[in-house]
Amino acid sequence: MKTYIIGLFIVTAMLFTACNSNQKTGNQKEEKHEHVDGDGHDHANEKDHNHSEGDGHDHSNDKVHKHTDGDGHDHANEKDHQHSEGDGHDHGAEATEDSHTDEILFTRQQAQLVDLKTETIAPGSFYNSIKTSGQIQASQGDEAVIAATSNGIVSFTNPSITDGTPVKAGQSIVTISAKKLLEGDPSVRARIEFETAEKEFLRAESLVKDQIISAKDFEQARLRYETAKTAYQAQAGNMTAAGVSVTAPIAGYIKNRLVAQGEYVSVGQPIATVSQNRRLQLRAEVSENNFRILKSISSANFKPAYDNQVYKLSDLNGRLLSFGKASTDQSFYIPVTFEFDNVGDIIPGAYTEVYLLSTLQENVISVPISAITEEQGLNFVYLQIGAEEYKKQEVTVGQNNGERVQILSGLQRGNKVVTKGVYQVKLAATSSVMPEGHSH
Repeated sequence: MKTYIIGLFIVTAMLFTACNSNQKTGNQKEEKHEHVDGDGHDHANEKDHNHSEGDGHDHSNDKVHKHTDGDGHDHANEKDHQHSEGDGHDHGAEATEDSHTDEILFTRQQAQLVDLKTETIAPGSFYNSIKTSGQIQASQGDEAVIAATSNGIVSFTNPSITDGTPVKAGQSIVTISAKKLLEGDPSVRARIEFETAEKEFLRAESLVKDQIISAKDFEQARLRYETAKTAYQAQAGNMTAAGVSVTAPIAGYIKNRLVAQGEYVSVGQPIATVSQNRRLQLRAEVSENNFRILKSISSANFKPAYDNQVYKLSDLNGRLLSFGKASTDQSFYIPVTFEFDNVGDIIPGAYTEVYLLSTLQENVISVPISAITEEQGLNFVYLQIGAEEYKKQEVTVGQNNGERVQILSGLQRGNKVVTKGVYQVKLAATSSVMPEGHSH
């Protein structure tokens, strides 16, 4: 029995010794070989070899090699290489691209379609101006009033005659008749009075020779005769079967009709106005604050309310007639009057913007009004910087003479400014702006 127990103890001791030996051998191998954690990654020799973390990425030699974050972007050598941020934009060489963001692409074909025109900036002459309002009027002597020569009912010779109808000198405009009125036709009455006065005068002439009547009675008879003769002859040349005809005193056009068909008129009442419209007047109203400048005014530009065209008196044989020396009780403005030739497109009576030109300045940078655009209180022009490249340029404007605008800052000699087609270039600038999220 003792022998059995001793043998069992010896066997147990040998087995225990063998297990300890195997365990040490396994630990030594574990330090020298790679092992796999429960997360499925190889961590053997973790300090010397590449390993993968739980996110599935390789982080070995993290400072030397490229790696990818969870956002899918490569940040290796981030200071020396281009990288993509989480917004999906490529910002490499971004400073170079920013220098071209203000360029506007407008092709040669587009420029030809809109008839684009430019002007090269060069200092030149510029007139100071005073902007005010005014009215176009007919010149004195170019208008005549057609007045009624007798009492009666008006009947226009041409019922469709209206404002603007051309007429000739001596042309019949209306006839006046009083046949159906209580007082009777004045032309018939004038003829009867003339014939009666003529008979009395002839009779008195024979009686005074025989001294049957006194010289005083004869003179009274002659006076009645001469008066009746004058009245009758005034209408005799214009008397027709329809009544007394009233004619146009000058050639021109009907500026306005003052009476209607079938209206009753009295002797001397205006019926219509005829205008020759060869010379017109421009009457501007100037504030009292500018009274001292009036002496330096030499000419003017104006733009009628019905037209976008600016007219220059220097192109219309215009001249300054006069300017007022005082304002009236009804107005605080001083009138300035010019006279000019009518080119056929100017309507007398129309209101207009007036730019009174005063002193002349030299070496002034200016551009046509059509070149200026305004946005939120700021003024801009568009410069051509290449064959198909343009640029939006902010400018500071000065005086405006109706034709050109003085530029105080923003432009210099040699700049090419767009003067026609500005709106189309502006649209091209708007359409070239990329929405957020697109590649630059």
